[in-house]
Amino acid sequence: MTPPDTRTVFLVNPAAANGSTGRRWPELARRAAAAGLEGSTLFSERPGHLAELAREAALDGAGRLVVVGGDGSVNEVANGLAGIGATPEVAVVARGTGWDFVRTFGIPRKIEQAAEVALEGEVRAIDLGRVTYRAWDGSEATSVFANVASAGMSGAIAKRANETTKMLGGKASYLWATFAVFSQWQASEIELLVDDERRTGRMFDVVAANGRFFGGGLQICPEASPEDGLLDVLTIGDITKRDLVLTMPKIYRGTHLPHPKAELLRGSTVTISSDSPLPIELDGEQPGTTPVRLDVLSGALRLRVPRRVSS
Repeated sequence: MTPPDTRTVFLVNPAAANGSTGRRWPELARRAAAAGLEGSTLFSERPGHLAELAREAALDGAGRLVVVGGDGSVNEVANGLAGIGATPEVAVVARGTGWDFVRTFGIPRKIEQAAEVALEGEVRAIDLGRVTYRAWDGSEATSVFANVASAGMSGAIAKRANETTKMLGGKASYLWATFAVFSQWQASEIELLVDDERRTGRMFDVVAANGRFFGGGLQICPEASPEDGLLDVLTIGDITKRDLVLTMPKIYRGTHLPHPKAELLRGSTVTISSDSPLPIELDGEQPGTTPVRLDVLSGALRLRVPRRVSS
């Protein structure tokens, strides 16, 4: 019997990648096994179920959890592990459409290479963000995020993208959703506090980044580090359609900053309030609205990533 501290559990979201993950799982499992990565498999059956499965597997002594899904799946697993004391390693087989979380770390998407990272990669303790917000039912709720949180237009964009087919891929889906939402969106009066720095004004968005990418490959905060105990906080002011069209290609390259209608701040505690409730987005999911408070849980997730090449 495999010792508990090395036992692997696959946490599979069968709905990921437009439902192809569930259909292809037998093939993917065979390919992972051929690369040396084997274990038991748990399938999520509903939104939020992966959090429950991750918690149960960790408390049962699993030493390695392999998330098979997209950014939302990683988010669920991070929430399931938050605060329980058990600290299994987490590896990712990216099967969503955005792949934004894995981009920051260079985790490969091909199953054989992802399996190699899960087995032989470097274990790094990365930060998580903790968010207190207003849930859709009006109650106060708390969640964690692994990659990016935001308040404003991007919450509506993520919702639009998630409600439409992603057959064309994450980049095309988010691009379409961005311009569809922008055409009807108005900037809001927002008050932002990052540690002891206060900003107020009309803004389309406030992005709090632990990782560098969101929205299907937008390198929104190109210098964000998930290991520095800080969030990179980007304000997006009252931009025009021309601003958006001209800047979008630069965001994919990570060359959009500095920008006259954006400001980058860094801090460990962030609060965002607005004159009317704004949708928030956590790793591509939309759990509620402002007001929000964000802080950093330093080194809260043990993640397998490719080994750094020695110079």
